[in-house]
Amino acid sequence: MANDLMTNRQIVEALEARGETVGALSPVGVRPPLGEYIRRLWERRHFIWMDAGHRVTNQNNRNRLGNVWLVLKPFLDAFMYWVIFALILGIDRGMENYTAYLIIGILMFRSTMSSISSGPGILSSGRAMIRAFSFPRASLVVSAEMRSMFQMFYSIPVMLVAIIVLPNHETPEWTWLILPAVFVLHQILNLGIAFFMARIGHIVPDASQVMSFSARFLMYGSGVIFPVDRFLDNQVVSVLIQLNPIYHMLALYRGLLMDGVVPPLGHWLYLAGWGIGLTVLGFVFFWRGEATYGGDE
Repeated sequence: MANDLMTNRQIVEALEARGETVGALSPVGVRPPLGEYIRRLWERRHFIWMDAGHRVTNQNNRNRLGNVWLVLKPFLDAFMYWVIFALILGIDRGMENYTAYLIIGILMFRSTMSSISSGPGILSSGRAMIRAFSFPRASLVVSAEMRSMFQMFYSIPVMLVAIIVLPNHETPEWTWLILPAVFVLHQILNLGIAFFMARIGHIVPDASQVMSFSARFLMYGSGVIFPVDRFLDNQVVSVLIQLNPIYHMLALYRGLLMDGVVPPLGHWLYLAGWGIGLTVLGFVFFWRGEATYGGDE
């Protein structure tokens, strides 16, 4: 790498000696300073936004139902789990509205599960673009999470309609207006997870296989399907559950939508702290590997 940089420098000096303008030239395959990297990423914000929206609206073009699947798929996911856990296994015993509890858990966890299981494959899926163009590779991670966020714009109305229509019917409360605040913290958490997973998947390609199973394990340990804290007496496990940001994220959604109250401050602080912390550390972790993402694999 040092020899390559010296060669580039000598070329630039030779061109400058001939009176050529080389200010726009920059070395390829070299990690830029963090501030410069953030600036380049910000300059591409409009393209990332439009690209993510275009991919979401066109991902089902080959299907007969088209974008109806954006609404139908989350509904079918929630319905499947409701049949298994409520009707067949009867886990809803003792819960006032297990239907709403389950629908909120499943639909709000879907995007986080995607960040965990699909995050390791983000760079490999964008390999052709990485080799063809020079751009901050973090754009691929941000674009992937924006696509997930746009898909939630369809999932959330499905969720709200479902918990109103299905027994035991939830009635809209003023606390539903605070839902966007939880949604923003939720997306920040997903982005931080994706940054970590993307670089881990680049270092260890098999991580995508492992994380798909880990995401399912996390689903059962985060209170997505049932109130896991009611079934565990182990103090150590209970503490681990309380430290889980997904547990607090779902508690916020359910408190606003089912209980009609603003959840305690602790839930907000846990989710905000984990989300912001993971995003900052994950971004730096991803940036440190920037120079390795364009190499042959």
